[in-house]
Amino acid sequence: MNLKDIIIDETLKLFSLKGYNNTSIHNILAATGASKGGFYNHFKSKEDLFFQVLEKARKIWRQRNLEGLDKVKNPLEGVELLLRNYKDRYLKDSSSFPGGCIFITLSVELNDQNPILFSEIDKGFVGLKQMIRRQLDEAQRTGALRTCIDPKMVTEILFNGMLGASVCYGAGKSAADLDNTINALVAYLHMIKN
Repeated sequence: MNLKDIIIDETLKLFSLKGYNNTSIHNILAATGASKGGFYNHFKSKEDLFFQVLEKARKIWRQRNLEGLDKVKNPLEGVELLLRNYKDRYLKDSSSFPGGCIFITLSVELNDQNPILFSEIDKGFVGLKQMIRRQLDEAQRTGALRTCIDPKMVTEILFNGMLGASVCYGAGKSAADLDNTINALVAYLHMIKN
C-alpha cells in the first residue's frame, strides 16, 4: 500500500473516532508515520483529504451494504438484505470504522460548522432514502407491499431506524441492541408485505 492510501485509510479511522474538526494534521501524521512533506505531496489540504476519505468511505459502504442485492428479485427482500448487510457487514466493521458510521459522525459534527462538507455527506443520505423508496414503490407496484401502506412513510421509518441504530451502536457498541433494532425493522417489513 502506498503512502497516499495509508493516509486515507488511517484518516478514515480517525474521522470515525474523532470527527473532522478534532482530527489534526498532527494526529494524521502520527497515525501514519508520514512527514508533513509526505502528506502535502499527496493532499493540498485537510479538506482535500476529507473528500478522498469520503470517497473511500462511500466505496466501502457500497461494497458492504449492496452485496447480493443484484441477485434478489423481490424488492422487499432486497430492502431486508440491505438492512441485514447494514448491520452485519457495515456497522459491525470495527476495523474500518472503529468509532461507528463515519457518515453519522461527520454529519452531526459538520451540519452547522461546515455546510459545504456536510452537503457532501448529505448526498449519501438522500441517495439511500431514494434507493429504499424505489424498492418500496416497486414492491407496491408488483403486489409485494400492501396497497394501504404508504411507501414514503415506510421509507422514513426504515431510514431513520437505520440512522438511530447506527447512533446507538456507535455510542454503546452493543451488538445485541443493534441486532434487536435491525431485526425489529425487518419484522416491520414482514408485517406490511402481502
